Amino acid sequence: MILAPSILSVNFLHLKKTVEIINSSEADWIHLDIMDGVFVPNLSFGFPVLKDLAKAITKPMDAHLMIVEPQKFINDFRDLGVYMLTVQYEACTHLHRTIYAIKDAGMKAGVALNPHSPIEFLQDVLDDLDMALIMSVNPGFGGQKFIPNSIDKVRRLRALIEKRNLKTLIQVDGGINLETGKLMTDAGADVLVAGNAIFNAKNPLEMIRQMKQ
Repeated sequence: MILAPSILSVNFLHLKKTVEIINSSEADWIHLDIMDGVFVPNLSFGFPVLKDLAKAITKPMDAHLMIVEPQKFINDFRDLGVYMLTVQYEACTHLHRTIYAIKDAGMKAGVALNPHSPIEFLQDVLDDLDMALIMSVNPGFGGQKFIPNSIDKVRRLRALIEKRNLKTLIQVDGGINLETGKLMTDAGADVLVAGNAIFNAKNPLEMIRQMKQ
């Protein structure tokens, strides 16, 4: 199981300290939530902040673009050294072209589905994906309540991936803690994104260790 702590829910005055905690932890990736205030009703990191963060990050960077026209920024994220770049299905008019633009830039390509979007939306691009992200909350804010229906979506997506004999990873993001994380991995998820459960814990390093187990 791959664990990707999200820094969306931390105190932005202490971003460097948070990055250092993740760097020294058992976490596998670091998750960057990129929001534009248009596709979702919130803003997060701009490129000036991301460029400084990237210099301090030693884990593979997993960036989730919750923005309109994500294809315009693919090369910018390549230049930051991002490993996995995920775009929203609902934000891409030409999804197949965007997936291959990400791959041509040398990154792994992921596509995220909002809670209301069925997994069938991915059928025609699943063979081209390195990762599919099932949002278990509505994107835009950290600390939201987990949507239980997401478990069945993961289960059905896992069955589809196995039927096609693919290696596509399933990532889940939203309301993930020790309890919901286990439910998701039991359903077939490969990658857990967690923010509040880690950084609101008394000992974030210990919580990361527990989640990895």
